Amino acid sequence: MKPSSETPTYTIKQVADQTGLSRQVLRKWEERYDIVIPQRLDNGYRIYHDEDIRLFLLMKRYAEDGFALSQAAEMAKSQKNSTISSNPKNTYLEDTLSDLLRHGTNCDELELNFSLQAAYHRLGLEHYLQQIVIPFLQQVGDHWASGEWDEYQEALSSLVVRDQLVQLRRNFHYREDSPILLGACLPHESHEIPVHIFLLQLMLKGWRTAMIGSTPAPGAIQSLVEKIQPAKVLLSASTTFPFEKDPQMIQELDEFAGQHPSTEFYLGGYGAFIWADRLHLQHIHLLESIDEI
Repeated sequence: MKPSSETPTYTIKQVADQTGLSRQVLRKWEERYDIVIPQRLDNGYRIYHDEDIRLFLLMKRYAEDGFALSQAAEMAKSQKNSTISSNPKNTYLEDTLSDLLRHGTNCDELELNFSLQAAYHRLGLEHYLQQIVIPFLQQVGDHWASGEWDEYQEALSSLVVRDQLVQLRRNFHYREDSPILLGACLPHESHEIPVHIFLLQLMLKGWRTAMIGSTPAPGAIQSLVEKIQPAKVLLSASTTFPFEKDPQMIQELDEFAGQHPSTEFYLGGYGAFIWADRLHLQHIHLLESIDEI
């Protein structure tokens, strides 16, 4: 028998089963982010292919890593037909990422710092974040998840990136009359690197930023808001741990936001997206893209 020349197709239910995403989420991601454009049968039913499932899984993974859904979608789509061009810029990016991965494998903190700083000075902040930091963090996560790296290799590489992002924020020049934006992980949330990246991207748009790092103490967010009176507050939940550990915490923050109408509160991250139907927020806006700020 000759093998079939037809590529396999899947219904939306089958895609939901394979990705762990609900049919509602799949439709939402299609409509809002154009992550895939499924074929339609005469009766209007969606039909998907292996590549569509791969893109959904990529977007899901990047969202779980803490990136905003709009960023996760763009990062996944950028790999749809990814090929390495021979132009000098792409060669430089490929070589730099390869060097970073080698230094991380060898736990060479000094060389990691040097390579990151060199890339920042060559590319500038915006391109550095998009073309070096985010792809390198994706590779770090992949190597740890696959077992190629141990926890020390993953932790060292992530901490070097985090420390440099902190320094970039501290040394960023801004106007004294720039509005203040506070970024904060929710209590019990330890993934702080996405917040540093978002704050730097917002500083490029004219914001002055302050930040509360991972797993802040109860009441720390409220206390700093009252002290510095920011124009906006960006709360981050890359995981669902904050809501599982302290179900009342987000409701208390929502009530606090209602008592401070001059400050706009936003909540983003994959954990918040997963928990969204259970939050019932009245004063905190759920955020899918930093562009909404």
